[in-house]
Amino acid sequence: MNAEHLESLRKAGRIARDCREWARENIKPGVRLAHILETVEDMMAKEGAAPAFPAQTSRNHVTAHYCSPPGDEQVYEEGDCVKVDVGVHVDGWVADNACTVDLSEDGRWSELIKASEDALHAAIALVGVGVRVSDIGGAVESAIQARGFEPVRNLTGHGVARWKVHCAPQIPSYREGREQLRAGMIIAIEPFASTGVGMIEERGKAEVFMLVRPPRNAKGIDKDLLNAIQAWRGLPIARRYFNNFPPEVLEDTISKLARQGSLVRFPPLVERVGVMTAQTEHTMIVGAEGVEVITA
Repeated sequence: MNAEHLESLRKAGRIARDCREWARENIKPGVRLAHILETVEDMMAKEGAAPAFPAQTSRNHVTAHYCSPPGDEQVYEEGDCVKVDVGVHVDGWVADNACTVDLSEDGRWSELIKASEDALHAAIALVGVGVRVSDIGGAVESAIQARGFEPVRNLTGHGVARWKVHCAPQIPSYREGREQLRAGMIIAIEPFASTGVGMIEERGKAEVFMLVRPPRNAKGIDKDLLNAIQAWRGLPIARRYFNNFPPEVLEDTISKLARQGSLVRFPPLVERVGVMTAQTEHTMIVGAEGVEVITA
């Protein structure tokens, strides 16, 4: 990165942090989920940024990837354990962060949230050139288990890069992996703590998609819609971004692109019903002389 790139990355980090903290303060029982997601994305636009992926808010056993569909009227409820995951890009430079909000009156999810926060702090304390991802994963696992919970083992932290939300290296939540961190890497660490066994699966209708390659055959695909999808330059997108197109045209296009292998769907990621999960995340730059947490 040159100085201009670094400033774009830091700006993305500041905006992502501000969006996360606004969401943390404004998630309340009775508030519409869509209001939170749409507002943080409006905040990005006002700062000259855009979503690196659709803002998401997942509740209770739904661990990640819940994104409001068009017309979503769901509201937060007392007792919810709410994750909010926000990604921002400035000129393609990505910052990713998340927090969890306890909407119970008795604070019943506070220990679970602290387990996730402890794990992130323990991980950041280890980050440095030459550190193995297995050591970071071991620190995450130990911190979560110390509070009596389990890490979600099949979700990982990850590298980020220009126009890429997920790339190498993977940062596991348990002691695994041989890769070492190198100077200049940009990584997002996101420990998930679970009251269950710590394994999630895809379940439900996908609202988040990503174009991974141009279509082999664009015959029968609405050209204006395809251009609108391609304008996101391979970043994840949401169905609600395309409300100006007829729903049947949008669904037909998504289906055709998916059949060709050009588009990938991301359904919600869930634990068993009754299991609660918490998430905390920061993005950071691995420097030769230390770590810079750009979303702190």
